[in-house]
Amino acid sequence: MATATLAGITVERDDEGYLKNPNDWTEEMAPELAKEMGIDTLTDEHWKVIRFMRQDFQEKGQVPTIRRMKVAGGIPVKDLYNLFPKGPAKKAAYIAGLGKPHGCI
Repeated sequence: MATATLAGITVERDDEGYLKNPNDWTEEMAPELAKEMGIDTLTDEHWKVIRFMRQDFQEKGQVPTIRRMKVAGGIPVKDLYNLFPKGPAKKAAYIAGLGKPHGCI
């Protein structure tokens, strides 16, 4: 298990870089995590997805899938792919400090 310092806080990460403990995440970490995923700037639309994912995870105990983000979050799939190209669920979960969504390889 690796550790990293994000926004001045040392956190544990798994082999793929996801935070081991979602409670360690802060909003200040998100821009650093986004850069690791190739996203230079987080827009209001990115934050809408990130905040939905965190809230849904707290309520349901699972990382939301793309389908759940579309249905419960009201975020069109096309928008998800535009915001988080080549793997929106994985990238958004990573930036939100959550684990990899079920069904993602």
